[in-house]
Amino acid sequence: MTKVLMVASEAAPYAKTGGLADVVGSLPAALRAIGVPAAVLIPRYRGVELAGARRVYDRLTIWLGGSGYETSVYQLGEEVPYYFLDCPRLYDREGLYGTAKGDFPDNHIRFAVLSRAALEVARRLFRPTVIHCHDWQAGLVPAYLRTALAGDPTFVGIKTLFTIHNLGYQGLFPKAALAEVGLDASLFTPGGVEFYSQLSFMKAGIVYSDAVSTVSKGYAREIQTPEYGFGLDGLLATRSAVLSGIVNGADYSYWSPETDRYLPANYSSADLSGKRVCKQVLLRQFGLDSEGAMDSPVIGIVSRLVGQKGADLIAEIGGKLAEEDMRLVLMGSGEARYEKAFLELAAAYPAKIGVRAGIFDEPLAHLIEAGSDMFLMPSRYEPCGLSQIYSLRYGTIPVVRATGGLDDTIDEDVGFKFQEYTGAAFLEAIQAALDEFRRPDEWSARMRRAMSKDFSWDVSAREYATLYGRLNLSDA
Repeated sequence: MTKVLMVASEAAPYAKTGGLADVVGSLPAALRAIGVPAAVLIPRYRGVELAGARRVYDRLTIWLGGSGYETSVYQLGEEVPYYFLDCPRLYDREGLYGTAKGDFPDNHIRFAVLSRAALEVARRLFRPTVIHCHDWQAGLVPAYLRTALAGDPTFVGIKTLFTIHNLGYQGLFPKAALAEVGLDASLFTPGGVEFYSQLSFMKAGIVYSDAVSTVSKGYAREIQTPEYGFGLDGLLATRSAVLSGIVNGADYSYWSPETDRYLPANYSSADLSGKRVCKQVLLRQFGLDSEGAMDSPVIGIVSRLVGQKGADLIAEIGGKLAEEDMRLVLMGSGEARYEKAFLELAAAYPAKIGVRAGIFDEPLAHLIEAGSDMFLMPSRYEPCGLSQIYSLRYGTIPVVRATGGLDDTIDEDVGFKFQEYTGAAFLEAIQAALDEFRRPDEWSARMRRAMSKDFSWDVSAREYATLYGRLNLSDA
């Protein structure tokens, strides 16, 4: 029987900075529902509350490069166990990966300890047939398994799947980090973990895992090209036989306008009256509830304000967009230059544009999804994306760039897409959406088509279960 141990740096609701947490917080339960036992290991960060948890392993010393790190393991949940690696020396800090000043300088140690501890969890607490490693923070699990622990009979038959959530973040460290994380110097080659004279955790995961996946079929194709491969396209092309794409699912128990606890009024495709209430409250919260605002389209953005997410395109067209009959609400944090640009835009057009920069507020994110008429995602690249999937369920029409998971999940029946990464192409797609908004019957029909789309985890979980099954049958 397939049993899966997932290793990741975050999982909702315990620790979250992005979509990775949503996946690791939802997929295990979806697997369990179809008969695949799954467990999860993440660090116990400062903000992780462990009320009701039990300590299942004490004084677990992880040795790396001659240094010992004292850890303990806590568990929450029985049907789907979530294990938390407690090591205050490494994880009891204000942020998950760093502060406003930058990444923590010992992140290589922090996530090497997580990776090595995962194998001890597999040895002592939850014996899997597959270890599913998520992103660079878990990239050393396959490397340890295939090198330092290759002769350990405990792990005979255990396979590894390495999932790339975003190839743009690779976990790169100086060569000196190799000894500190307990890897042999012989691995520091172009065929091993070396990447342009640095140690790459991402590359370690790709090279040493039994199979590689990413979070959409489109992104699986794109990362094998120089444009989106971040220098790893050649390596990924050599692994194309074991590289697959499985789109992320949505947790509709949490993201559904019919039951969303954060909304002032719930609604469904059969009765959209609650959406108008949400729009009214949203406009009021952003100070945009002037006369006639309810009859104009509201465009929503919830995003990290970085180049990958198309923040530069939004800033480029902001002034021209303000000339249209619409209201724009934006919430996000990221690069200071973009936060500043959007705050200046709001100051220049206070009746048209509202901005909450430098924050992420979960209830407000739900309100923006529900109260907006359109949702913008002009990403330069997008491995999967979840916000556009949420938008569909809320009857909020996505305007997206045709890349990666955005291209996979949004078709012309439910949303608007543009190809060329330019402000002009982006603005043209928005204007097409604005034109259709003025035709209420067509717009309502589009909303209902969008709300009927099903991207629940059940479909994706079954694809993962099939992939795990193939791994268990292989001799690779």
